[in-house]
Amino acid sequence: MHVRFFLRCLFAVSLVSLAALPAKAEQLSLDHPCAALVKKYLTAVVQQDWKTASQMLVPSSLERRQRETVNIIKSAPTMSDEENMLAGYNVKGVSDLEKMTPQEFYQVDREAWHKKLKLTPEATKRKQETLKVIVLGLVEEKDKGYVHATVRTSQETLTDKIEELFLISFITDPANPKNYLISPEMKDRPVITPLDGSAPKEN
Repeated sequence: MHVRFFLRCLFAVSLVSLAALPAKAEQLSLDHPCAALVKKYLTAVVQQDWKTASQMLVPSSLERRQRETVNIIKSAPTMSDEENMLAGYNVKGVSDLEKMTPQEFYQVDREAWHKKLKLTPEATKRKQETLKVIVLGLVEEKDKGYVHATVRTSQETLTDKIEELFLISFITDPANPKNYLISPEMKDRPVITPLDGSAPKEN
């Protein structure tokens, strides 16, 4: 009796231990394709090549950004507020934003944002000329198919040197399994997956 009870307890403890094991991650070589992709992406951003950058991002992320921005503009308290929100987009109305593809919206959205920064052409050129991108490491979550890149960048303005540290995550391109796309929201938003049986049942 005591032996069987001990064995059952030991088995239960072993199951708990297995469940508590951390997810396995594998360090990747810096010649992995994601190393070159992250450099290409950050260079495109600093060069303000929004078309190239948009093609490297997960489409669903761009769609969500477009949808959320359109909803915010539509919820503006007054017509004047809506006009102010649309001012940087160079469009006649919010319907023009809705008609755009997610990639087109990303381009005009980034252009509008950079107009607000009011950087001089000299400062912009200096940042582009001095950009350095160093990939510090790549890690793959094999069970999920994610690749995470830790990146150090540096660039100069006319008065300062700016250094930043980024975590950029990639997923496999659903349309081309040999390619990777950047998932910009992975580190900023929780990834929510419905559990089996959690969806409401239809009557």
